[in-house]
Amino acid sequence: MASKVSCLYILTVVCWASALWYLSITRPTSSYTGHRQLSSIPIARKNVSFGNIRTRPINPHSFDFLINEPNKCEKSVPFLVILISTTHKEFDARQAIRETWGDENNFKGIKIATLFLLGKNADPVLNQMVEQESQIFHDIIVEDFIDSYHNLTLKTLMGMRWVAMFCSKAKYVMKTDSDIFVNMDNLIYKLLKPNTKPRRRYFTGYVINGGPIRDVRSKWYMPRDLYPDSNYPPFCSGTGYIFSADVAELIYKTSLHTRLLHLEDVYVGLCLRKLGIHPFQNSGFNHWKMAYSLCRYRRVITVHQITPEEMHRIWNDMSSKKHLRC
Repeated sequence: MASKVSCLYILTVVCWASALWYLSITRPTSSYTGHRQLSSIPIARKNVSFGNIRTRPINPHSFDFLINEPNKCEKSVPFLVILISTTHKEFDARQAIRETWGDENNFKGIKIATLFLLGKNADPVLNQMVEQESQIFHDIIVEDFIDSYHNLTLKTLMGMRWVAMFCSKAKYVMKTDSDIFVNMDNLIYKLLKPNTKPRRRYFTGYVINGGPIRDVRSKWYMPRDLYPDSNYPPFCSGTGYIFSADVAELIYKTSLHTRLLHLEDVYVGLCLRKLGIHPFQNSGFNHWKMAYSLCRYRRVITVHQITPEEMHRIWNDMSSKKHLRC
C-alpha cells in the first residue's frame, strides 16, 4: 500500500510540474474549462430544476461543472458519500485525507465515495494543477463560480446538486472540511449502523442555536439588510454534518427559492427550516481543536483544525492501537 501511495504521490508531483512548464510556455487565455464538460447532463439553469417547481428561482444555481465524476456511483451504490470542502492550494490536506480516513477502501463491504469540492481559481496555473490531480485520483468536482470564503455556500450546494444528480441512491452523505479528522469507525458503526434501515429526512451534527453577528470586523458578520431577524434557525456547524441522501435534493431544490447567504451552515439551516427538518444534536461532532489523546479521539466523530501531518500521526496511532482499551 505504501509503495502504491508513493507512486501516486510522485506521479502527482510530476503532473503538477508538467502543468507549470506547459503554462509557462502557452499561458492560455481561455477560461478554465476542466477536462470533463457535461454536454449530455442537464444543468440547473434558470428554467431547469429538480421536480416540478413552478415559480421562477430567486437563487438559480446556474453554474456548469468544469470537472466532474458523473460515473462514480454507477458500479455500486455508496453507503456513504463524503463531500469535503477544500481550496486549490490544499493538495497536502487532500492527499492526507486520501491516505487516512478518506480512503474509499478502508471498510470492506461498505462502499464509500469521497469527493473534494472546489470552485474555479483566478490563477489558471492552480486550475491546471487541480485538473491534473483530478485525472489521477478521480475524486474532485469543480463548478465555474469563483472559489472564495464568501462562496462556500455555493460549494456546498454544488455537492448537494451532485448527489441529487449522480448519486441519489446513496444512503448517507457527510459534508466536512479539509482540516477535519473524522473517526470513521464511530461514524459508520456507532452512528449510521449499516445493518439498520436507512433513515429519511435525517440531519445531524453539532447543532448551534445563535443569532447574527453585527460587528463588521467579525468573520461571521451578517448585515441586517441581508438577514434582519435576531435569531438563526438551529443549524449544524459546517465543520461536519451528516444527512440522509434524500435531503441533498430537498436542500438543493429549496435553495433555488431561498435568498443566498454567505454563511454556509446558517444557510443550510434556513433551508432545513423551510423543509420542516430539525437537525439532531450529536456531541461527537466537535467544531474546535482538541489536543490529541487516543482515548479522547476514540470517543468523538470529528475534530477541527488538524494539519496533514497530524492527520497521518493520529490515523496511524489509532489504527495500530485498536487492541488497546481506554
